[in-house]
Amino acid sequence: MPVFVWEGKNAAGDARKGKTKARSADEVKQRLRKQEIEVTKIKRDREKLLNLGGRVPKDNLVVFTRQFATMIDAGLPLVKCLELLGDNEEHKTFQRIIREIQSDIEQGTTLSDAMRKHPGAFDDLYVNLVAAGEVAGILDTVMNRLAHQIEKAQKLRRRIKSAFTYPTIVLVVAIVIVIGMLYMVIPTFAEMFSDMGDAELPGPTQVVMGLSEFVQSYFLFIALAIGGTVAIFTFILSYEPSRRVFDKFLLHVPIFGDLVKKTATARFTRTLGTMVSSGVPIVDSLDIVAKTSGNYEIEDAILYVKERISEGQNMVDPLMETEIFPQMVVQMIGVGEATGALDSMLNKIADFYEDEVDVAVENLTAMLEPVMMVFLGSIVGGMLIAMYLPIFEMAGAIDG
Repeated sequence: MPVFVWEGKNAAGDARKGKTKARSADEVKQRLRKQEIEVTKIKRDREKLLNLGGRVPKDNLVVFTRQFATMIDAGLPLVKCLELLGDNEEHKTFQRIIREIQSDIEQGTTLSDAMRKHPGAFDDLYVNLVAAGEVAGILDTVMNRLAHQIEKAQKLRRRIKSAFTYPTIVLVVAIVIVIGMLYMVIPTFAEMFSDMGDAELPGPTQVVMGLSEFVQSYFLFIALAIGGTVAIFTFILSYEPSRRVFDKFLLHVPIFGDLVKKTATARFTRTLGTMVSSGVPIVDSLDIVAKTSGNYEIEDAILYVKERISEGQNMVDPLMETEIFPQMVVQMIGVGEATGALDSMLNKIADFYEDEVDVAVENLTAMLEPVMMVFLGSIVGGMLIAMYLPIFEMAGAIDG
């Protein structure tokens, strides 16, 4: 996602500037307009440092947030907190960012505005929660909630990666083994069979030898085709129209689609619960939650709910219309909304669905392990059997 550098003025006429990560300049202007900032200049940032090296590891961010909350709770001034955190930060990029935030605060900038200049470290969720904590005077509480939120999000992300990593590795290994055998091992058998005379080879053996000849003749073409396939798939995931189609398809894939929906439900309820409990207005919360959903289909559904709430509706009816989240989840949100305990209900739903994701990942892994092993064994074993068939037939003929 590109980063835009902007300059503008707030409602009091004070100059403001920063960097914001968004899909377009119009999206940046829309966000800043909600913060009562009139943009006077905006352009796309070309700095590779921000796009590539400006990223801060989530583990470092969690430690920073936890320590920051403890120091604020102990009564230390913001500048002193940042000075101590910067001195102890080992990640050089993050250390530089902390120093810049410290400098901005010394010049009179608020903590949230200073953090907003560094989207590679602090996303919209983080910045808006910090802003809400500053206004309400509960910055230490908000920072603890943020650390908890980031930890939960990281844990959920690792679970999903573990579910998809194993089959991906097995598939890559299978492709490498098959190509390696066809390119290097099968030709040895072919030479041996050519010395046996004009005896007709079994059908499976002829098929494998034909594939081997094809691989040897077009090895470079095959390598380029595999690289091209990876490049096309990467483009599909980065190009918005095709990504929208892929995201919609992913939600309806058997087994995997159910896992994606459970993950989206856990992320949606956890993030929204954290923002509501921190005092962020529900409309603003939904806008940020939509952008952190990771799926265009789910993002569109959440933005639809936001529009309906802006028109005066409750949350339940539009959520039900989207048909993205389970009915039980929508009904529980309705109960929380009616009783005034929406944040508590959202966090309970998030706890439940995070456990559901755990179970789903374990079941998926348990199911995929034998399937992938049988798949790999069938391919490699089938090729070996095909090449040994002529030898078995020769041994049978000699015994006869």
